[in-house]
Amino acid sequence: MLLLPLALILAQPVDAGAAVDAGVLEAQLKEAEEPTGELEEMRALEESAIGQKTGPAAPAEETVLREALLELGYGQGTRERLLDGLDAARAMGGAELLLDPVSDVEKFDVALVRDRYDIPVEMHPLVAQYIRFFQGAGRKWFRRWMSRSTRYVPMMTPILESQGLPRDLVYLAMIESGFNTSARSWAAAVGPWQFIQATGKRFGLKQDFWVDERRDWVKATVAAGQYLKELHDEQGHWYLAWAGYNSGGGRVRQLVNATQSKDFWVLIEAKRGFAKETKHYVPKLIACALVARYPAAFGFTPDEFQPLDPLEYEELPLTQQVDLDVLARAGGFDLQDLEELNPELKRWCTPPASAEHPYVLRVPKGKAEPLAAAVAKLSPAERLNYAVHRVKKGDTLSAIAAQYHSATEAIMHLNGLKSARSLRVNNDLIIPVPSPAALKAGKDDPALTRQVAQARRAGVAASRPQDEIPAGTQSAKAQAAQGTVKVDQVDGKKRVIYGIAPGDSLWSIGQRFDCSVGDLRNWNEQLATSRKLKVGAALTIWPGPKAELPKG
Repeated sequence: MLLLPLALILAQPVDAGAAVDAGVLEAQLKEAEEPTGELEEMRALEESAIGQKTGPAAPAEETVLREALLELGYGQGTRERLLDGLDAARAMGGAELLLDPVSDVEKFDVALVRDRYDIPVEMHPLVAQYIRFFQGAGRKWFRRWMSRSTRYVPMMTPILESQGLPRDLVYLAMIESGFNTSARSWAAAVGPWQFIQATGKRFGLKQDFWVDERRDWVKATVAAGQYLKELHDEQGHWYLAWAGYNSGGGRVRQLVNATQSKDFWVLIEAKRGFAKETKHYVPKLIACALVARYPAAFGFTPDEFQPLDPLEYEELPLTQQVDLDVLARAGGFDLQDLEELNPELKRWCTPPASAEHPYVLRVPKGKAEPLAAAVAKLSPAERLNYAVHRVKKGDTLSAIAAQYHSATEAIMHLNGLKSARSLRVNNDLIIPVPSPAALKAGKDDPALTRQVAQARRAGVAASRPQDEIPAGTQSAKAQAAQGTVKVDQVDGKKRVIYGIAPGDSLWSIGQRFDCSVGDLRNWNEQLATSRKLKVGAALTIWPGPKAELPKG
């Protein structure tokens, strides 16, 4: 069974649904999100919106068309011609049934569309609840998923089919991540198919300092297909394979052995059975498949979606590391194009490579040949505007930035550091460095300037050098502020007058007295103008509940 392009589905005539402003939707699609934000926000709402009732499925109602075919009986020429016509139309990809608006989800006759899928679909109270969730509270996410689907479904389904798997398994990626290559769950599952680290490695997805192949829609789809085939071969039914994908194959085996049943709908009623998330996983996937294939019938209108164009690209083998910004400028396209085509890249340059082991980079269609020629003309100094620094004991970010003529904010942003105190000995850092030409001319490097601007837009703020803790030195507890402490009461609140001691930093003082560096600056005007702590100077502190104060 071929899964028709969603663009064809979106073009179907519709009668009902709520329209939204296209500009608003575009803003939603382009907004910068925390990797976990979209998934966790929706799942939190889903948790409260979807009930736990899991009774028997509602009986299906026979439709006029199906009744007519049954009444004609086997062997009747009219019936055979109708079926032959439908089969021929399906083979040509033009037999998507135009459903009337579904007003009563629970009574929707799934038999109308069951043969349009190559995965099992059926109606159940939980399936109906998820359909209503997508129509209501989860509508904004479903619109976003559908808009992304036109980019990724055409690339994922052939991969599944090449492995001998149902093409409609693509809907599992839809409920896992909404086709978001950057998606990251609370359990640290990553990418469009939401692989945890161990499972990703088991199915060949490389995860190192340079790349995370769980984010790559091609490699992750291959791995997901292998995993799903393994689960299906073991369990014998797609519902159990999907449950295993969510909870682990071992949990499914245990429950099947305990209940002596392989009926998913029976298993979800078992005591001490599946967790709620797994009980809802299969119904959610079925609901998603139904609504995604027939959005008009379930109340969505075409102007609610803004389909993304499929990604068209060529592959370019690289035998040396190259800065992505350098590649984009040399190729005459946007840096964002490279980021979208190569979501596995964790850094702002390609991984180490050689003639024996090249790195295959995706580039916009028609750009591979001219880009290869342009890269060949670059000198080694022009190819990479980054250095790799291995953290040594005593290093601080400000010192590293000064060593490479770089910027602390850019280093933090590129390496995902939440603070300047995150340095660990023997960790490698990518350091953006100015070009030799810019250094020689004593000018600001435009690429480095862009990196700093991007970091600041992302909310990265560098600590002052005096607030940093050198890598590999004493622990935070051992470095706790050791100055003099005087405690008194002001308006019923404890106040500390603290005498600064040698080795103190605002961070260590804040740690001892359970307050932030910002609080210390707000309480002490002298800290707003001086970058250094003066030994013996007094600070006024309003300690938090976990402050370490003298006893007595």
